[in-house]
Amino acid sequence: MRSTSGLCSAAYGRTLGHSIPHRALAHYGWVPINSLLAVIYLALTASTLAEPTSSFRGDERHSGIYVGSGVPVLHGLKWKLKTNGPVVSSPAIAQNTVYVGSNDHYLYAINVPDGTERWKFKTGSRVASSPAVYAGLVYFGSYDGNIYALDARSGQLRWKFSSKGEHRFTAKHLHGSEPAGESMPDPFDFFLSSPTVTQEKVYVGSGDGNVYALDAKSGALRWSFRTGNVVHASPAVANDTVYIGSWDSFFYALDAQTGKVRWRFKTGEDPAIFNQVGIQSSAIVAGGLV
Repeated sequence: MRSTSGLCSAAYGRTLGHSIPHRALAHYGWVPINSLLAVIYLALTASTLAEPTSSFRGDERHSGIYVGSGVPVLHGLKWKLKTNGPVVSSPAIAQNTVYVGSNDHYLYAINVPDGTERWKFKTGSRVASSPAVYAGLVYFGSYDGNIYALDARSGQLRWKFSSKGEHRFTAKHLHGSEPAGESMPDPFDFFLSSPTVTQEKVYVGSGDGNVYALDAKSGALRWSFRTGNVVHASPAVANDTVYIGSWDSFFYALDAQTGKVRWRFKTGEDPAIFNQVGIQSSAIVAGGLV
């Protein structure tokens, strides 16, 4: 393809006041300027849409595969930043910035080279979910019952979605505690569901028992699916299917577009002391298995 000649010929034709038919240009392998610009625009658009997500376990399938090489040898502490609470959130890294939540109610943006704070955003409670970064926004959940989307550069709020409220898995005689008739929250239920962003949607579970699909740009509710108990597992998404477990002891495969159940799998129960029941861990999709 002689694109340079095509560009010069198209410009030359306009200079002489002639309109050169596209078919004539194509005959000689020349590319009109407007066609070339259209190709460049489409290529840039496709590149933007294909922007990878930085999130919990690397991607929407939770493959654990991360962009970039690892650190072959640790040479000691490079920097540290102190928050005012425990940090159970896993960091996400994008555009030379580390994003991580803390139980001090803040989400932090930290400069990768030196560990200096770029900004922090205060929520109404502990930030025990791991953030996802996509298309210039940071998505995460808080124990205040909200899902947040912040501008990744400035930390300004873009939108927030309010669930029906967060709470931990609760049962009577939990782990054999006494008195047997007293209900208590599970002390090991301290993680929140971490959002997964793909196909312009944010998928996330909630302590209100729902799995939510939200519009990534506006936060508008696309669908919700009600399980039988707390959903603090993080969703994996593959082949237009959302995979997620609930404390109701079921593992679900949901249609990513509608939220309809494709199938569900029943795990074990312990009705006596509710020890290690339900699903808090997050699925991985690989090799046709979940």
